[in-house]
Amino acid sequence: MSQPESSKVLSLRERLKEKAMDWLMPHLPKGELSHLTGRLAHLDLPQPLARVSVQAFAEAYGLNMQEAEFPLEYYANVGELFTRRLKPEARPLGQGVLHPADAVILQAGPIGATLVQAKGIDYSLSQLLASEAEAAEFQGGLFVSYYLCPTDYHRVHASFDGRLLNTRHMPGEFWPVNSWSVSKIESLYAINERVAMSFAAKAGRWTAVMIAATNVGNISATLCPELSTRPRGKRRSLRNFPGADREVAAGDEIGIFRMGSSVVLLLDAQLCRSMELTEDKLRALIGKSTRVRASLSPSNS
Repeated sequence: MSQPESSKVLSLRERLKEKAMDWLMPHLPKGELSHLTGRLAHLDLPQPLARVSVQAFAEAYGLNMQEAEFPLEYYANVGELFTRRLKPEARPLGQGVLHPADAVILQAGPIGATLVQAKGIDYSLSQLLASEAEAAEFQGGLFVSYYLCPTDYHRVHASFDGRLLNTRHMPGEFWPVNSWSVSKIESLYAINERVAMSFAAKAGRWTAVMIAATNVGNISATLCPELSTRPRGKRRSLRNFPGADREVAAGDEIGIFRMGSSVVLLLDAQLCRSMELTEDKLRALIGKSTRVRASLSPSNS
């Protein structure tokens, strides 16, 4: 097959895939499917079958088990493997503001009343945080959006030192968070299930918003063990958990995705000035892969 013919076939496949997504996703029971997927991933299987499923998952996604806390045979099911910890020495701690996750940066830029989701699509910051007052705190700051795929390590870590102010669970939808939905679903990040953790530090404020997606039916907040996001119907209400003055150091674990999704990191103007973060520096990161605990932009202080 010639190069032009190959390109045409690939283009046709992409169009057919997009059309299938256009038809399927609005009708799919995404919440119920996410709950079922989570249960299956953590199902206790007979040992021989468990070994086969864990091995198959690791090979299918090319997981780097050299960094994992335990060898592959330690993990009893796919769910445990997916939420594996890293060896303490696997990721050296960077300086300044740190990347919270292994991911690809989809967007980054200034914070106004809205944030950029994709070209031509914005979403409301106050809707994302379910708080007008908290949204106002970040005006003039900067944001970074991270996308995690199944290959990635799925624990989220603190981007900076801080005292936990609150953890907020906002029930919502379970749209997939991928190239199709980011470019098609208005206010995707602000309507999907999410957990926001807000921190105060001497240098300024920052918030990490963990966003669920199809098959991401359970997000854990390490500093708020009483929080549970397991799907229990669409009528659940927003819940706010006070921080109780819990402290974190940069690089500490703050949350776990039971399946992959996205993180939106918000940095207020004071913190950006203190760490010499600029819009240009962050925009230069769009499309790049990140590693948890690595420097987003080293502090010069």
